[in-house]
Amino acid sequence: MTQSPNISLPVALFKGLRPKQIPKNLFVYVALVFSNNLFNPKMLGMVTVAFTLFCLVAGSVYLMNDILDVEADRQHPKKRLRPIASGALPIPVAKAASVLLMTGSVGASFAFGWQFGAVVLCYLVLQIFYCFRGKHIVLVDVFMLAAGFVLRVVAGAAIIHVRSTPWLLLFSFQLALFLGFGKRRQEIVLLGADAEKQRAILEEYSLPFLDQIIVMIAGITIVCYSVYSVQSGTSLKLPHLWATTPLVIYGVCRYLYLVYQKGWGGAPDEALREDRALQVVIAIWLALVLILFKFDRPFNINTPESDKGGKEVKVNARKNTSGAP
Repeated sequence: MTQSPNISLPVALFKGLRPKQIPKNLFVYVALVFSNNLFNPKMLGMVTVAFTLFCLVAGSVYLMNDILDVEADRQHPKKRLRPIASGALPIPVAKAASVLLMTGSVGASFAFGWQFGAVVLCYLVLQIFYCFRGKHIVLVDVFMLAAGFVLRVVAGAAIIHVRSTPWLLLFSFQLALFLGFGKRRQEIVLLGADAEKQRAILEEYSLPFLDQIIVMIAGITIVCYSVYSVQSGTSLKLPHLWATTPLVIYGVCRYLYLVYQKGWGGAPDEALREDRALQVVIAIWLALVLILFKFDRPFNINTPESDKGGKEVKVNARKNTSGAP
């Protein structure tokens, strides 16, 4: 066993919840932003509750996963430092905390509506299946992780009772796939010849195979966002959202540049935390989206053409009556 580091039990438990993974749960805010309700205090508060509950339920799954993988993690150059693998967090304590967080967070979610509660429950069931079986099935492992991101988006919409369009969900799914396969590539690069020993599923992947998938999904991700930004429902509410597309393209290309030109060996989430260019483009994209929601308006065109009676014909853009664009 790896020697237990000198940290307190509460600190070990907190680290076991993987606070560095918390940004993944920001996907619950997607529907809030794209329904133009970010500055609605009540809805912002509701989605923040959803964010908190997802942090708790995801943390419980991380504890369960680390219990199941404890022996393999002890052989991994980085994962051996995790609280459970290192011995800082006793397995019985981790089990109890995982069960309490699972039951508590799912139970609390139903207090905010059965739709939201059902999505949280589906997310938990999906993650449990992933831990026990899904992560051992090639391709399915990454697809299940991506589905978890989509459920976060759906949950954020459910708790404030708005609708997310299929193209927005598809973009979220493709982006998650892009980052997920990037993570698999990072693991193979990091572990080298020991990859198969550390994680059996990596035997089913190879760098050439992953490179093809990553490039393919990168293109699909850009297409999904582009279509979403110009689709009829979105364009009637935000006619200039298409202007943010170059920023998304740059972000995807920047990540590919880091991987293939700079030999980036870190995980995708590490790139988001450490690469200043990615941080800047994400900040600009978010700022531009918020500005568009504040000031962008559908076109209201008055044509000089007249009908037979000589009256001016006024063409008004239809109003979008759905929740999120």
